[in-house]
Amino acid sequence: MSMENTRVLMVTDCNPQSQLFIDYIRQQLDCEVSALSTQESFEPPTDGKVVVLLDADHVDENCMHLWNSRASESPEMILAAFNLRDDEHAAELLISLHLQGVFYRQDNLLLICKGIAKLLEGDLWMSRNLMTRLIDFYRRQQLNAYRPVCGLTHRELEIIGLLGTGASNTEIADQLFVSEHTVKSHLYNIFRKIKVHNRIQAMNWARQNLGAPPMVSLRSPRKARTS
Repeated sequence: MSMENTRVLMVTDCNPQSQLFIDYIRQQLDCEVSALSTQESFEPPTDGKVVVLLDADHVDENCMHLWNSRASESPEMILAAFNLRDDEHAAELLISLHLQGVFYRQDNLLLICKGIAKLLEGDLWMSRNLMTRLIDFYRRQQLNAYRPVCGLTHRELEIIGLLGTGASNTEIADQLFVSEHTVKSHLYNIFRKIKVHNRIQAMNWARQNLGAPPMVSLRSPRKARTS
């Protein structure tokens, strides 16, 4: 199988085992395959497609969200995850990450290569059971979209939604035309109401109770803000 102008990039712990995996994929797909540790920098592709495989055993949640942001800004990047435990694990990730493919720990190398080839062709790669679960989840979230949750105000729901996109306090302030002090005050009230202590816990709570965060294009920074 020949795939011109395509790449496969594994974000993982670079070791002899991952090198064997890389060599196998290269032989099966006849395309460039490389590995990148979570600490290394990455330049988005300018031409040709690249499938980015995130190793769930070595890439933490913050790093996954960073790659998700990169993929949203680069149409040539196709985001997938491997070494997932089961459909439950995959569903948790798919709620907040725009993954186009998922691979499980029990998947053999030949099946993974088949899935990568489908991703490069523009298809999704996930089980029918998983897609059914996601459709049911989003239907439930749509029904509950306007239902008050834990006493959160409309503004607090906006802020926790933006928080789920990985936006900083400054970016949230710019988006909502308020001061950073106002954002911090809202976050304090949100954390108190939903009984969490930090941003990561708040994002996890939001995924479980509110569904996927809205896809928001942040406005350009403003010179001045008002409370």
